[in-house]
Amino acid sequence: MTSNARVVVIGAGLAGVALARRLGELGTPALVVGEEEHRPYNRVLLAEVLAGRYAPEVIALPAPARLVRARVVGIDRAAREVRCADGTVIGYGTLVLATGSNPVLPPLRGLFGAGRELPSGVHAFRTMDDCLSLSGAVRPGARAVVVGGGLLGVSAARALAVRGAQVVLGQQAERLMERQLDPGASRLVLRHLRDLGVEVHTECRVRDVRCAGGALRSVELADGYALDADLAVLACGVRPRTALAEDAGLAVGRGVVVDDELRTSDPHIRAVGDCVQHAGTVYGLAAPALEQVAVLAELLAGRAAARYTGTRSLTRLTLTGAGSPCHPAPPGPAPTDPASFDLAAFGETEPLPGDDVVQLADATRGTYRRVVVRGDRLVGGVLVGELGTVGALARAWEKAEPLPTDGGPPLHLLTHDGGS
Repeated sequence: MTSNARVVVIGAGLAGVALARRLGELGTPALVVGEEEHRPYNRVLLAEVLAGRYAPEVIALPAPARLVRARVVGIDRAAREVRCADGTVIGYGTLVLATGSNPVLPPLRGLFGAGRELPSGVHAFRTMDDCLSLSGAVRPGARAVVVGGGLLGVSAARALAVRGAQVVLGQQAERLMERQLDPGASRLVLRHLRDLGVEVHTECRVRDVRCAGGALRSVELADGYALDADLAVLACGVRPRTALAEDAGLAVGRGVVVDDELRTSDPHIRAVGDCVQHAGTVYGLAAPALEQVAVLAELLAGRAAARYTGTRSLTRLTLTGAGSPCHPAPPGPAPTDPASFDLAAFGETEPLPGDDVVQLADATRGTYRRVVVRGDRLVGGVLVGELGTVGALARAWEKAEPLPTDGGPPLHLLTHDGGS
């Protein structure tokens, strides 16, 4: 089967679907090609599906008007055609790569069997299929090992603990979420997980997955200690999906290289989202993807002035408790729920010599607010537990304007609620 469209988008994730929707609003309809059988969904909320807070349909995205379910296997740049595994050929005027990213699978002994299939009990955690498979395998009391203590690993460990699993988290770095958080905030994340019963090991490298009869039996650490395990979750980060771009001869670094108009090295092919490298940066976050989508939609609709010049992105993690549409909370006053946790981080969370640091912490309530000020500019911050000031802080950081000050410490940054 052969079809044609002025704009063809490869990828039915958040970026691809948002782009198609915006183009439709601007009168430039797009055809979206997605390989997953599920309705497009918000990948950011998969941990909430695993925790049982949301059913899969709750995180579904509005389906594009024109959606082809197929796996793209090649791009013919000369003919301007996309070839799919089922034999479908789709012609394009402009092609947009929104191929997202793949999970990083660590080089563990025993991880792969014949055909590069993961053993029974070992799960990646990136797609809806991954989530549903893992959710179906979780039982109260199941022994689960999460490999990786970044944002994804923390979310997965918390979700499994909420489901009643006995969870061990192994993090190779010296603290949790070290890329986003300062040491003080990392300690609060650690405390939160331990309050949920998660056993956390930092500076801990996993080296081996032991199986018997094709099923997981234990996970071995670098020091030789073996953790009995019914489940293992590989949450070691993600890597941009660039194979299609590379095979087509496009410029690829850590991601598909694009300019300020989101053009690849082929002027008829653009790219947005997790797969993109812009000005040397790969973001891998929702906010930059949506900013890229907004710019590209304007450009493809003929508004030539739009440009993408980068994103100053804020990481926000909201982990709600067991009270939910799937697990209703009991009536009466709401108790303090150890399964609830809010966190936001932006900019430079570690100060340089000469920077001012303003910090407020409440160990009893488990709240923490810290900002870094360089001269008269806010350059970064992290908040845990109470995010009432995050809106005002993020705006001050994004605008990079001089801060009002009376000569003393800028405590107003942490105490005035500017709206979240």
